[in-house]
Amino acid sequence: MIKLLHFADAHIDLARQGRRDPETGLPVRVLDFLHALDTIVDTAVAEKVDLVIFAGDAYLDRTPAPTYQREWGKRMMRLSEAGIQTIMVVGNHDVSPASGRAHTLQEFDTLQVPNIHVVSKPRLLGPDDLNGIPVQVIGIPWLNRSGLAATLTDSDTAPDKVTDELEGQITRIIEGFFDELDPALPTILTSHISVQGASYGNERSVMLGKDLVLTASLVKDKRLDYVALGHIHKAQNLNPDGHPPVIYSGSIERVDFGEIDDEKSFMLAEVEKGKQTILKMMKLKGRPFISRSISLDDPDAVQSQIMGAIPESDVIKDVLFRLIVTYPRDWEAMIDETAIRRAAETAFEFHFIRRPLTPARLRIPGDKTIANLPPAELLDLYWKTIAPETNDIDAINELANEIIQMVELGAEFADVEEGSRL
Repeated sequence: MIKLLHFADAHIDLARQGRRDPETGLPVRVLDFLHALDTIVDTAVAEKVDLVIFAGDAYLDRTPAPTYQREWGKRMMRLSEAGIQTIMVVGNHDVSPASGRAHTLQEFDTLQVPNIHVVSKPRLLGPDDLNGIPVQVIGIPWLNRSGLAATLTDSDTAPDKVTDELEGQITRIIEGFFDELDPALPTILTSHISVQGASYGNERSVMLGKDLVLTASLVKDKRLDYVALGHIHKAQNLNPDGHPPVIYSGSIERVDFGEIDDEKSFMLAEVEKGKQTILKMMKLKGRPFISRSISLDDPDAVQSQIMGAIPESDVIKDVLFRLIVTYPRDWEAMIDETAIRRAAETAFEFHFIRRPLTPARLRIPGDKTIANLPPAELLDLYWKTIAPETNDIDAINELANEIIQMVELGAEFADVEEGSRL
């Protein structure tokens, strides 16, 4: 029997701004993530686990500041010094977009840190790699889509078939490892990837159109005894009534209000070959998030309605509090934001979201019409019109441009095909 701890999606440098801790100089929100990581490491040591699997995304920034690398390194060295075999899978946020640059976990490989194994390319680890622990682990890192696409042998692959071909490549890699397995040893698959049927959290919009997806049948293969996944922030078991358990442990701290209702956790598991895995979800407390919404309906009570939607100061003390107010645009001047912020000052952070009902008039350049504006420019005008209070605009624009290019490329192929018929 193997005792395993599995966690993922730490993103310890996500909150690099805001209030700072006077003792460490670090942002207090960063300390929230580090406290969660400390809880995980403390549990691994106290429970004397045989194996820790981190399923990717140590950071948010693909080129993290040395300060955050130092903090991550401190925690991983505790596992190393405790003699715990630790597997770290390289996630999409651990890989620099610049060709040839090292990934964020590279130093553990370069320095050959004892008991730590970095999965930066597909590999199979066995007892000889893991200090004699009787287990075998198939490790699949985040696989770069463009890198995989470059390996396609058929340069004439149609655009709408490229994703299918790439996903087929990953499947063949994993099935190749299946052929090398010792049938007497328990087998774990770990990867930073999306799996068919998973319930996405707040990163859904960022991942759509980019993710390569494994089939559910592949990860539910009976030759596996545990599947340790990362990349999706919502904790879940994709095979709750079967063997093996297919586990997304989820992110270790709430990233934003999109995860307000998500339980944050990591997983302890006792794994035996061909036997039911004993699972214990370990909850992480995290900093609370509270959100309130109100639609104003009385022009004579605009401010009082808003103030009435703010919870008591002790309720929002040290939490991340969001207030969303919807109202007719011509009531804008009746809102006293200074007083509202004063009423919410006990919150750790206060996000005041205004949603006027009447959009501003769309202004088209005088020499153009909507019909002759390119889609990307129309989208940019739309953002300027509604003035959204979100940090996801760049990611949404990137996804939109990808979709637009796919559509345009598909139309181009269709024209070529039609021409060949003629």
